Parts: sequence; structure tokens; C-alpha cells
Amino acid sequence: MVHLRQSQVTTAITPEPAVSHSQQKVRIVIADPQPILRDGLRRLLETDPRLVIVSETHDGAGVAAAIRESYPDILLLGLNASECCAVATLREVAASGAQVRTIILADRLGAPEVAGALQLGACGVLPKDSAPDELFNSIHAVMAGQMWVGRGPTSTMSASLKKLKAARRKVKAFGLTQREIEIIKAVMAGGSTKRIAERSSISENTVKSHLIHIFNKMGVSNRVELVQFAAHHCLLDLI
Repeated sequence: MVHLRQSQVTTAITPEPAVSHSQQKVRIVIADPQPILRDGLRRLLETDPRLVIVSETHDGAGVAAAIRESYPDILLLGLNASECCAVATLREVAASGAQVRTIILADRLGAPEVAGALQLGACGVLPKDSAPDELFNSIHAVMAGQMWVGRGPTSTMSASLKKLKAARRKVKAFGLTQREIEIIKAVMAGGSTKRIAERSSISENTVKSHLIHIFNKMGVSNRVELVQFAAHHCLLDLI
């Protein structure tokens, strides 16, 4: 007969410490056709110890496989203005019944596909030019059961769709083009004419021409008035 010492018995029956919900890592799959964007997202997300990247993929078939194999909590799914494959992917994810919360990374919130993504079950939509803090906040908000559209959380699907419609109405009201929206954003971020031209791959004269058109549409006469006007009307909060 084998006799165990008291210390051995104690060691054998001591349970492993429980892992609290707050200590559990959020498992994330990144899906986007652009390698640079995927790599940048991974490097950024890895700075938050609460997050772990379990898979990366560039196509819809890869998303389905990644979800089956890695059981992620969050799917960051890129939606480009030039294609709508992400919507088809989201439809497949929804049909599979996978327990994953999807956040769409969109070129612009005014795209018709964005509303469709929400209706297919996406929990959030975030512009690709959002600040890093907004990305982290959207992930943790969605994990907490909230929805996220644009720059902040919303409580319901209805509220999310209302935000998107409001964004489109604001753009249409002033007749702004997508290029003009990009230039307004750059101006509000403090970009010079030269810097805006370099980032947009256009000439400085073209930037100046766009600014004149923007000033005329909004009834302002200079950059300071433009920034004040856009801020007052919350013009870019959701775009």
C-alpha cells in the first residue's frame, strides 16, 4: 500500500486558480485583402495585452476556416469601397451560426454596404482612418455587449442605422464629394496644402481648387472658418 504524506495530498487536491473574466484575452481574427493593413492592425493590437490575434486572412474562404478553427471573439472585417466581398463573407458567417462579434472596418460610413453589414449582424462599423484608441474602444465596447458606429457606441441596431443615415444626409446636404471630405478631414487635422497634396497624390493647385469649392459649398472664406463650421455641425463625426 502506498502512503502519501500530508503535503503530497494537499498538492494533489489543490485546484488551479480561477481565471476571472477581466483576465481573459479577447481572441481576434483579422480579415482584409490588403497585407499592409493586416500587418499594421496586428502590430497595433499586440500592444494591448488584453488582446490576442489568433488568425489573419485575406479572403472570405479564409474567414470561415479561421472561425471554425480558432473560435475568435472578434472578427475585424475590412470593407473596401471598390468591392463588397466583405458583405458576402458576413452573410456566410451569419448563416454558420458562429458565436463571433464582427466589427466592419470601412473606407467610409456612407457606403450602402455598411448598412447591409449591420443588418447581417455586424456589431460595429469603424472608419479605417480612426485613431488607435477608437479601435481599442470599439473592441471592448462590442465585447461588453454594445454596438459601435463611427466614433462611439450606440445601444441598438435602430440607433446604429439612424447614425449612418444622419451621416449620409450631412454629406448630401452640402454636396460634398469623397475627395472633399478627405480634404476637410486633413484640414481639421492641421494639414498644410503641401502635406495634403502629398498624402492624396495630387498637386497643390488641385488641393487649392478643392478648398475653394468647399468654401463655396459651406459659405466660409478660410480654413479657420471651415474648421469652426465643420466642428459646430459635427460634420465629420460619422463620416
